Amino acid sequence: MAIEVRPATAFEDVATMVGPKRPDATVCWCLSYRIPSKLNVSLRGAERGELVRQLVAQDPPPGVLAYDGGEVVGWAAVHPRADTSFARNRRIPHVDGQDAWSVWCLRVRPGHRGKGISHRLLAGAVEFARSYGAPAIEGYPVDNRGSKVDLTMAYVGTRKLFEDAGFTKAADTESVLNGFPRVLMRLDLQQRPELG
Repeated sequence: MAIEVRPATAFEDVATMVGPKRPDATVCWCLSYRIPSKLNVSLRGAERGELVRQLVAQDPPPGVLAYDGGEVVGWAAVHPRADTSFARNRRIPHVDGQDAWSVWCLRVRPGHRGKGISHRLLAGAVEFARSYGAPAIEGYPVDNRGSKVDLTMAYVGTRKLFEDAGFTKAADTESVLNGFPRVLMRLDLQQRPELG
């Protein structure tokens, strides 16, 4: 299986991954953490998809997509933390003053799970952030210690997934999801000079 991860610039593919079955349905569209809370609550039905269409056209786009051949099979939301609700979230601390990026949602389509696609998505999100000069990237997964996580809540990822990608725990948070504590995992992306 050759999974390719690309910037999320194709609205139809983003819609396949995070949009509703009915265009007028009010679903997350992966906007809950991306836009201010008041705006998130006020947007209804098709308005949400229209905002995502605008975000997809921006540089940088709102995330990355995984493809198996020509078929979209995964999504990861990744963006500068300053442009997300994590910038103001009191439950998830700031580690330092760097302009870190956040990755907060990983989704794999049914029928494609269990094939390592989330690992590829997370690696693609890291490379995407690095390509935009991010000094560091953070995630806020659950620390489930090997216990099963409900699929509807698994979108934040697990501590092990992030550790496998080279992230290390930078801080505890006051956030809990599906009964599990969330931890702040971080990966430094700055090039270190070789010692010679």
